[in-house]
Amino acid sequence: MGASRTAIVMVLVAAASSVALPGAAVALAHRAPMPTGPSAVAPVIAGDASQSPNGKLPAGTPSPSSPAPTATAPAEPPPVDPASLPEARYDAVIPGLPEYASPQVTELARVAYSLRADALLSAEPGGPPIARFAATNFLGEPTVVVRVALQKRWALVLTPARSVLPSQNGGSAPAQTAGWMPVALLTQPRALTSSIVIAVSHQTLSIVTEGAPAKSFAVGVGTAATPTPQGVTGYLQARYLDANQHQTRFRVQLSSLHSAAADEPFGGSDGGLIGIHYERTATGAVSHGCVRLGEDAVRAVDALPLGTPLSIVG
Repeated sequence: MGASRTAIVMVLVAAASSVALPGAAVALAHRAPMPTGPSAVAPVIAGDASQSPNGKLPAGTPSPSSPAPTATAPAEPPPVDPASLPEARYDAVIPGLPEYASPQVTELARVAYSLRADALLSAEPGGPPIARFAATNFLGEPTVVVRVALQKRWALVLTPARSVLPSQNGGSAPAQTAGWMPVALLTQPRALTSSIVIAVSHQTLSIVTEGAPAKSFAVGVGTAATPTPQGVTGYLQARYLDANQHQTRFRVQLSSLHSAAADEPFGGSDGGLIGIHYERTATGAVSHGCVRLGEDAVRAVDALPLGTPLSIVG
């Protein structure tokens, strides 16, 4: 009986100490272990409805001394290295790039930009990146970028890449693609006061400038077998002299558009791009899809800034 009283007194002392000094209660419990054997009685906490009659907590019930569980935030996806993605350049085919099929020039497309750094391109605003837009182009010059839509901090920009080849898509493919990128990477805005309109059926190229009469020129367009795409809008992305194509006097005006009917209508490796360039024969349905210009017309187009919108209609 004396031993039982001593055990009860020790338990009460430990309980009282645990109320005032939690640290001391733990120390005391280590110095004075509970009695064992047939006479040992497990303490019952009065008023604890979750305690079972045998002194054990029901299965799955957290211990009173255990910290409450906290919600874990979902892990952020690892950052994507732009260099690991295909570059959206003139000879690239990148599945997933959205088609941009509109003959209309939006107000947003009347401003050209450069890139602060390589930009990740997605098929939808904030979506997973599928390509990168390099800050410098294949000529080593700053890439020219044109927006056509905005959604909060995302811009839909035209790209010079393809999404599929005509031979992979039943003989027809989008002539122009686009991609969503962060607006914050656009820099050095330049106003574009002119636009180009090419009418295939009339075989004309017109330069439309705000506050000035339109200038129109007769041009050569694609044949029935290698047609110039219609109902689309692109832009002038680059210009250069090309001795391989006998263009050493007037610069080739390279658009962002591609042939919609053939992979390589000219038989080269230019990705089926639609160029605007000088030729002596510059009227009629005579080209592989490009637009042929005479001297006056090519000089007029060469004077326009890169980024100038280019629409091709029927």
